[in-house]
Amino acid sequence: YYPGYVGRQIVKTLRAQLFDRYVNLPLAYFDRNSSGTMLSRLTFNTEQVATAATDSLTVFIRDTLTIIGLVAYLLYTNWKLTLFIVVVGPLVAVLIRRINLLFRRYSKRIQNSMGDVTRVAKEAIEAPRVIRVFNAQAYEQGMFDTVIEHNRRSYMKLMMTKGMSNPIVQLIASMALACVLFLATKDALQGRMSLGAFTSFIAALLLLTAPLRRLVNVAGPLQQGIAAAQTIFDVLDTPAEPSGGTRPIERARGEVEYRDARFRYPSGAEDVLQGVSVRIPAGQTFAIVGRTGSGKSTIVGLLPRFYDVTGGAVLLDGHDIREYPLERLRAQMSLVSQDVVLFNGTIRSNIAFGFPATDAQIEAAARAARVNEFTDQLPNGLETEVGDRGTLLSGGQRQRIAIARALLRNTPILILDEATSALDTETERQVQEQLEALMKDRTTLVIAHRLSTVEKADCILVMDGGRVIEMGTHHELLARNGQYAVLYRMQFNE
Repeated sequence: YYPGYVGRQIVKTLRAQLFDRYVNLPLAYFDRNSSGTMLSRLTFNTEQVATAATDSLTVFIRDTLTIIGLVAYLLYTNWKLTLFIVVVGPLVAVLIRRINLLFRRYSKRIQNSMGDVTRVAKEAIEAPRVIRVFNAQAYEQGMFDTVIEHNRRSYMKLMMTKGMSNPIVQLIASMALACVLFLATKDALQGRMSLGAFTSFIAALLLLTAPLRRLVNVAGPLQQGIAAAQTIFDVLDTPAEPSGGTRPIERARGEVEYRDARFRYPSGAEDVLQGVSVRIPAGQTFAIVGRTGSGKSTIVGLLPRFYDVTGGAVLLDGHDIREYPLERLRAQMSLVSQDVVLFNGTIRSNIAFGFPATDAQIEAAARAARVNEFTDQLPNGLETEVGDRGTLLSGGQRQRIAIARALLRNTPILILDEATSALDTETERQVQEQLEALMKDRTTLVIAHRLSTVEKADCILVMDGGRVIEMGTHHELLARNGQYAVLYRMQFNE
């Protein structure tokens, strides 16, 4: 019971620490690692660490001490015969070391393959409509068969090593045992060893085989646990997001400035942003437009410090954003994006996500975002379950919940990342009305592909190749007949 209790405590603690690190790691870590591998570490690897830390470690300590005690007794009884066994010891130690290295190598492969199994299964479970409409069931099944076959092969190599290691070690030990038995029997027959000493020596010698066998058998689970622990502690040792500075901030005015801001992704060969300088007065709406890959999302992602500039600075109310505590900096901002993220729960809990609000405040935000227009028609109203990732709601309904969430936070800065691009024309018009109400008296950064949605912006930034190539109002940019005018005419013609 108690080893089981310790094991479950280890699993709980490791999972809690791992999850805590996941939710505090910088976004660059998620760019480099698949969610399947991360989930596998959280579920599969922690179980292996617990097994190694309880059952395997208990056996290892107990039987190692038993072998040391028996060898000490054998030396005391007849040190000459015992030295014969000790001579074989280095050979057995080298063999066990080699076995441990193989166990660890194959264990790492198994854990990596489990990450692939989780990844492929997760993708298939999360995209049932895409798989069916493209008749890709056979393709996905083939992908899954490939990863589980790789997992099976890795397991079989581990089983082969485990199956061969114990007989080989036992064979070497038995040969040494046979020689010692022969010499001990010879000494006893010739009177150089008393019957009592002979009996106790042989009994201690025979007792060595059982703990040695268990020690070899436990090497597999122990090395699996060590390999799993390495992957877990690699994550735990990864630095979390910087906590920021100490400059106090309650509610910002909302003045944002990019001062020669440059940024390069860790794996990138050149800067994604190349010296962007722009000042956004408090309370104004700035739209950012441009071709795909021009740096629109990157420049907006610098403001909440999803990424940090590699050159220049981003300022809020005249101070570098790195001077503010990260938590307080992000408390000044709300985000409404194209890909609305809803969590499995009720509409009410999704509106209040991460914000301590009263029922009255939640209901007021729902009315302002016109969420009540569809919740009033539902039997459970705001207590209606949204389903996994909000699949039980339409795109327009999910978007209104996101707007209500932003309204509830009532932050001085608002980020709209293509917030209406996934909606049809009628729904977009309805949602745009709520967005305009949300944008009032807030510093707003709008990323948009549909230029018709940003005509009323106080200023429009046109980006290309990581630079701001044009800046002005909608009418000013059309009059210049530059890149913005080209983009606008293309959309207008369409």
